[in-house]
Amino acid sequence: MVKSPTKRLTLEEFLKLPETKPASEYINDQIIQKPMPQGKHSKLQGKLLTGINEVLESPKIALAFPELRCTFGGRSIVPDVAVFAWERIPLDERGDVANVFKTYPDWTIEILSPDQSQTKVTGNILHCLKYGSKLGWLIDPDERCVLVYPPNQQPELLQEEQQVLPVPDLVSGLQITVGQLFGWLKL
Repeated sequence: MVKSPTKRLTLEEFLKLPETKPASEYINDQIIQKPMPQGKHSKLQGKLLTGINEVLESPKIALAFPELRCTFGGRSIVPDVAVFAWERIPLDERGDVANVFKTYPDWTIEILSPDQSQTKVTGNILHCLKYGSKLGWLIDPDERCVLVYPPNQQPELLQEEQQVLPVPDLVSGLQITVGQLFGWLKL
């Protein structure tokens, strides 16, 4: 029996599909569903969103979004936390935050889940950097480390509790150490 090849969807066809839970991403002409977030992932994501927005939202510097679909450069990805400079946040015709973001985040943050491919997640961070993101973080809760990806530089592995995590220039008022980040996992 001969199997016919599976038809690949275009990005435009993918974007017309109903959303899935957890979200699916469109990467290299393939649909890849993200794993369901678990406890450590959810706790870190919530604390990061709160911490970033407490410092940056009121002065209208930037805004952090959870699980926001960003479509650009032939991909449609859903970073765990996508931070946008205030002036780059897409707006609709009423001046409200748009539903569709057809651009890269200024800062992309991914939190590795136990069943997630580090290579795929790193690929998404590198894609963001290629198109204009100012920084990427890959947080590994199990290893208690953060891989920091500055544009056009060597990634840096931070795992000492006292190390301050670098942030993009636009959010310079924000300071988090490795110890603080993983301390959020304690109850």
